[in-house]
Amino acid sequence: MFVVISYDISEDSRRTKIHKILKSYGQWMQYSVFECDLTTTQYAKLRSRLAKMIKPEQDSIRFYFLCGCCQPKIERIGGEIPMDTTVFFA
Repeated sequence: MFVVISYDISEDSRRTKIHKILKSYGQWMQYSVFECDLTTTQYAKLRSRLAKMIKPEQDSIRFYFLCGCCQPKIERIGGEIPMDTTVFFA
């Protein structure tokens, strides 16, 4: 399944952790947007990991599922793929 994932995470350290998790599952497209091509099992694991990381009263993660017919219709105008300048905190 092809999923576009966007997130709005209020705390820097938590946002960094979410970014790192998503980066291991898909392609970073814009500052808070990833595109992921996942199996059902991968999606379930990813969703579970993310759900454990966020504070639902402050944060939000959205999943947009695109069917096989919709994927070729993705268009992009301008802009370059962002460079990963994320600072990871230990």
